[in-house]
Parts: sequence; structure tokens; C-alpha cells
Amino acid sequence: MRRRVGVKSAALSLWAAMAFGVLMSGAFAQTAHTEPAPAATETTPDHAAEPATPAAPAQKGIAGQAIDKVKQAAKQAGDILTRVPCLPPKGASKSMGSLPHVARKLAEGEPVVIVAFGSSSTQGYGSTSPAYNYPNRLAQRLRRHYPTADITVINSGKGGEDAPEMMARLKSTVLDAKPDLVIWQVGTNAILRNLDPTETGKLVEEGIAAIQAAGADIVLVDPQYAPRVNERAESAGKMIAALGRLAELRRVGIFPRFEVMKEWHEKQALPFDSFVIADGLHMNDWGYACFAQLLADDIIRSVGQIKLGVTVPADIRAYRPM
Repeated sequence: MRRRVGVKSAALSLWAAMAFGVLMSGAFAQTAHTEPAPAATETTPDHAAEPATPAAPAQKGIAGQAIDKVKQAAKQAGDILTRVPCLPPKGASKSMGSLPHVARKLAEGEPVVIVAFGSSSTQGYGSTSPAYNYPNRLAQRLRRHYPTADITVINSGKGGEDAPEMMARLKSTVLDAKPDLVIWQVGTNAILRNLDPTETGKLVEEGIAAIQAAGADIVLVDPQYAPRVNERAESAGKMIAALGRLAELRRVGIFPRFEVMKEWHEKQALPFDSFVIADGLHMNDWGYACFAQLLADDIIRSVGQIKLGVTVPADIRAYRPM
């Protein structure tokens, strides 16, 4: 009889140990995929908020306490958004130009529709969650600055595309949304595919004309400064120059992503792996966050400089870090 009791007690002890191990392994598996907590400073990029989850009842016992400690440790782990502040480049006070349609809608309290048009950089390839792509972060920052405004940001990014494919879907995915602002990220895949910058420029100009005819403001976004783009430096230089000339010719804004990211690397001494993922091309969560923050701040400055009926002079149209 005593032997049976002893065996039973040993079995219970073994079962308890195994259960504790499963709980702990589950905790580690769960926390390994938990996004670090956002930075709580003005100088760090906005961290898109996840929907709040109702708190679960407090766990009791040693296992519950251990799991709580593991979760807390993961939450407090070094987040790149706290270690690396998003600093505005020199020249950040300059405006990307007039955004009269956005300014009017905000002034009159009407809904504002923004379409983020582009390739995988717009779609969000490289981010750990759709919440952390640049259109979602942009929406968050604009809504924070204009708390009473009804602002919608539509993500119309599609990986692998450039001007030829984008023009084919311009009407269905951009114009049909009746946007007030189109942020057009273009040129990177043209570089990687060795497309002629002149021909790409012609297609983009056609797109700009169609967007302007539809009554929307436009901001172009040029290619990123990243190893795979830099491998084709000559082609990249021609593409960036072509987009810059086109923006000036058509009097539209341009956000010089290449120059901004180059400053991160060369002047702020950030290694590529702090803002680009392992493929050497796409941005990571921090890269998208800082890009969105600087872009949003530039939109806010541009809108703030506009008095209805007054156009921002061409010499301050481009946001150019010096």
C-alpha cells in the first residue's frame, strides 16, 4: 500500500514538473514573437498601436509568476526604437510644396483621403506586422496631429511593381478612391530591372497628370538608400535625378528618401542593419517608422504654410536635407 502511494506521489510530482515546463516553454514561445514596447519620447518614431486586449485573470502560483517575469523581460528588451532616435535631417524645416487640397479639406473639416501608391516599400515588406508599415504609421501620426480630422490612409502598394504596372492599375486602385493626396513611391524596381529612367519618367509624368486632373495633391517618393540599390549607383543616380526634375517640372512635392536614408548611414553613423532587413533592400520596422514620421512632419509643415489661395514658392517645394 505504501509503495502504491509512493508511486502515485512520484507520478504527480513528475506531472507537475512537466506541466510547469510546458507553461514555461509556451511563455518563451509567445514572448519571442511579442513586439517590444514603443518608445515614449518625442524623438522616436510613432509605434502603431495594436488593438487593446482585455487583461486575463491573474495567474496564481510559481508557474504564473515565472510566466509574468518572462513576459516582462521580453517587453523591456532593447527595442531599436528606443535605442536609435529618429532625428530630422538638416533642412527638415523646408516644405515639400503646396498641398492645397489637403489643406482645404482640413480647414473645412471634411474627410481627407490619402492613397499610398507604390511597390513593396509601400506594401510593407520587411515589417514584422502590417501595423508597422509606413502607411499605417503615417496615418497614426497625422491623426495625432489633427485629432478632430477624419483621415484615411489607403495602402495601395504591390511588391515587384514599378511605373509600367502601376500605371495599369492607377485608375482602379488610386483614382477610384477619390484621393486628396497621393504619395507615389516609385523607381526602385526600375533600377533593379534596368528600366530606362527616361521611359520611367514619361510614365510617371502621365500618372501625375491624371492624378492632378482628378483634383489630388501629389508627393513623389524616390528610391531607398540601401545596399542593393547602391550596387547600381549609376542607374540609381539617373532615376533619382529624373524624378527630381519631374517634380520640379510638374510642380509637385518630392520626399527624397534616398538622401534621408543616406544621412542615417553616413552622418548619423547608423549601420544598414539598423534600418534595412537582411535582403539589403527593404526597410525594417525602425526604417518604416522613421520614414513615416519624417514624411508626416513634412506634410504637416506644408499644410501649415498654406493660406488658401497662396502657393508655396518653388524654391522651397522640395524637402531636401543639406
